[in-house]
Amino acid sequence: MKPRASRTSRRRTVLALAVILAVMCGFLVRLVDVQVLSASANVKQSVDWSLGSTREIDGARGKIVDSNGTVLAESQLVYDIDMDPSIMRGLETGKTKPKLPWAQASEKIAAILGEKGDAVRTIVADRLKEDPEAKWVELKKGVSADQFLKLRALGLPYLQPNPRSVRVYPNGAVAGNLIGFIAGNGDREGLEEAQNQCLSATKGKESYLTGKDGVVIPGSQTEKPAVDGGTVTLTINTELQWYLQQMISEEVAAQGAKAGTVTVVEVGTGKIRAAAEYPTVDPNDPGAANPEDRGSRIFSTSFEPGSTFKAITAASVMEYANANASTVVTGASSHEEFPNGAVINDAFEHPAYDYTLAGALIDSSNVALSKFGDMVTDQQRYDELVKFGVGSKTAIDFPGEASGVIHPVKDWDYQSHYTTTFGQYYTVTAPQVASAYQAIANGGVKIPLSLVESCTAADGKVSAAPAPKPQRIFDATKDAELSRMIENVAAQGSVSDMIKVPGYRIAAKTGTAQKPDPTTGAYKEGIYFTSMVGYAPADHPEYVVVVTLDEPTRVTSSAATAPAFQKAMTQVLKTYRVQPSTTPMEPLLPKYQ
Repeated sequence: MKPRASRTSRRRTVLALAVILAVMCGFLVRLVDVQVLSASANVKQSVDWSLGSTREIDGARGKIVDSNGTVLAESQLVYDIDMDPSIMRGLETGKTKPKLPWAQASEKIAAILGEKGDAVRTIVADRLKEDPEAKWVELKKGVSADQFLKLRALGLPYLQPNPRSVRVYPNGAVAGNLIGFIAGNGDREGLEEAQNQCLSATKGKESYLTGKDGVVIPGSQTEKPAVDGGTVTLTINTELQWYLQQMISEEVAAQGAKAGTVTVVEVGTGKIRAAAEYPTVDPNDPGAANPEDRGSRIFSTSFEPGSTFKAITAASVMEYANANASTVVTGASSHEEFPNGAVINDAFEHPAYDYTLAGALIDSSNVALSKFGDMVTDQQRYDELVKFGVGSKTAIDFPGEASGVIHPVKDWDYQSHYTTTFGQYYTVTAPQVASAYQAIANGGVKIPLSLVESCTAADGKVSAAPAPKPQRIFDATKDAELSRMIENVAAQGSVSDMIKVPGYRIAAKTGTAQKPDPTTGAYKEGIYFTSMVGYAPADHPEYVVVVTLDEPTRVTSSAATAPAFQKAMTQVLKTYRVQPSTTPMEPLLPKYQ
């Protein structure tokens, strides 16, 4: 190569390198300017140009399950199926025909939704008549996940499924009075309200940036996951609850009553194993039930207990007057006028008897119990009633739970001084009755009632309900004698043949309470609230059963509850495979001297 040509080539190379270096320096200068010198301004401009979006992420509300894990309430994902008619019409009128024409597509959609093709086409046609440019029409609300997947498989771009969570109750009305429901306005009833803190989910959040064209800017997404609600485990046994609900509905009809309830409590734990009532509510369709049937009568209804609380009068004279089963009073007649002017009647005519305390309970004599009540002061009897739970809500504190009414001693007059000895002038709820007899059945040790076992969080952490604190409220020796008297009531009382459970010793007491007329304050004539409470086996008590009937008309006495009590107790003992009694009952004789 000639020297001149060589020099020309080198100059070109140097020039090219110089140009490249200059360009690189330009890029470097610009890069420093963008990322260093003007960084703040550029970041502000990018934020101004981009669009920030935040979306809440819903968690699932927790389940409510029974003691065996049977689901009573849960949340499920359903879909509201909408449609954009404009997209469908564009496909139908376009040059390229859709793979699935509307005539065929509407038939397939209808089949999946459980409708007829004409019905689906009519919905769309009517909407287009209203607005030819309509971009939305609702086809069906609340379709299942299975239906959604089948619709999606059709590949129709104009279908728009909108997911939402709904509350469902797989067992319908079983324990519906306890579970409650979530109304359309978000209001909660029953355990849905009481256990809302455990059941509620914590919402999550997703944030991201998009450019002006709506495209998500890579790396801008941040997500805080939702936390599902916890699972509430109840003490209820669903199978027992179902049976008792069917049974009490039949007994309400058979006795011509307005309503009925059955409450079952485990003696050694205070756990409610069933709380059945009729009428009740199906939480899946609460609007179908009368407003007064949407809550729990068991917890909200208070009534005068009548003769069932004569056992508490017996406890008071045993504790404060040292009486026993053989202690005697004289009941002169069935219409006796007492020294203070009060007139007390028994439910049956009888001559003057020297009643033992056991006999007074067996015959359920108001006169005799009034005489026994005079052995202690009004304050002592008041204290005994309060100690056994009268006037206070149970530890469950169920939504809408009544506390009952017990008037202070200063308000007791000449008549209520005696009527309080046989269950009048104060009111109780069925759980309070069950709680009082749980203490008697448990040797004088009261265990607060419970309805909830635990809350299990979404991460598996189990928070057990606070352990109940047992409290001795009655002397064990005296309690054993009182329990023996109540067993003799079941064996020798007026309904003894009706409540027998073969192989088991039963302790039980009936109650017939008059109902006050709210307009006059006087008792309604011939209208009663009947109840029966008992436990078995009497020799080693395991379960307390309380049955109530509101205004029975076929049999108006407490005998109205006997068939329901016998059926309920039999089923409870069968459900929990309770061993039969192994020793015979010891009769207390005589009833009077």
